[in-house]
Amino acid sequence: MNTPRSRSSRLCSMALCALFALVAPAAGCVHGRAEMNDEKPVPSTDGPRTTDGRPLIMKLGTIDCDMVETTPIVFNGRLYRFEYVRKNHWSNKTGDSYFRFIDVETGAATPDFAKGYHLGSAHVEGDTVYVYGVDIWDGSRMQVFWSKNMREWKDKTALEMPGCGMFNNSVCLGRGRYIMAIEFGRPPEMVGERFTIFFAESTDLINWKIMPENYVYSRDRYTACPVIRYLDGWYYMIYLEARPGGTYEPYIVHSRNLAQWEPSSLNPVMRFSPEDKLLANPALTPEQREHITKAVNINNCDVDVCEFKGRTVICYCWGNQQGTEFLAEAEYAGSVANFLKGWFPVEK
Repeated sequence: MNTPRSRSSRLCSMALCALFALVAPAAGCVHGRAEMNDEKPVPSTDGPRTTDGRPLIMKLGTIDCDMVETTPIVFNGRLYRFEYVRKNHWSNKTGDSYFRFIDVETGAATPDFAKGYHLGSAHVEGDTVYVYGVDIWDGSRMQVFWSKNMREWKDKTALEMPGCGMFNNSVCLGRGRYIMAIEFGRPPEMVGERFTIFFAESTDLINWKIMPENYVYSRDRYTACPVIRYLDGWYYMIYLEARPGGTYEPYIVHSRNLAQWEPSSLNPVMRFSPEDKLLANPALTPEQREHITKAVNINNCDVDVCEFKGRTVICYCWGNQQGTEFLAEAEYAGSVANFLKGWFPVEK
């Protein structure tokens, strides 16, 4: 998410406020560079690191224009990229937003679905893919779509928050239940400093309930675009921080209980850099390549990750945080577990 949003101020009801629930595939990029500062790998038993101890991220480059919210997933042994195709995407001739999946190896797109929905994310559980999105930006309704073949979809309202405004979301299997991290923008007495992440829970991935108001991160500053995972008793969450000078960087925190959160001493996870503009998709047109070259870049945002064939696949967005945006890929040469745990080294 990096387009300005409306700032309506309708209030949650007292009861709700008392609670709180066809782009070509990226080509192999021989010019990929390490994040950050062209660091070289340092040998480690728990995955590659930079000389200052960060998990080593290799930026592979830009694969699309006008694309922001995506989720890499593995379904039936294949790597896919969920995409929220905005109304202004260069390939969108439908007149409205929609969701789709891209087979990363072949570049083939699944049939469009969820027309008119926004800011989606995807989650795989067994033989079923689940997708979540809001009815409008700053909307009060979260819809869930699910399918066993990515062609035929069922849907249902997953969560309604009258008077509240929801944006990006992310889902994981937690301790005995599923957890959804949701970015809220209003009302101000609930969210504090816009934007703020609250949490919902579910036992079936379809019906969701907002968790009590102390399960939150963080009312004192801009915290947006969450991606949440659960490993060995810890919740890990990557989110977007607004930084001094009008720039934006993804940070990572972890928590045992979703209420008390500890930031990594190695933050940020990524920084905007010239490597974002590497060209990783041979299908980019000359006009798109020129657009990428000349674009203002002040952020890395909307990070999401999955594991495929022993490596961590990273999708993220870069641009000017005002509506000019680009989709890029990166990777970590190790498991998602090593990647996430690597941001919290054990003190010796």
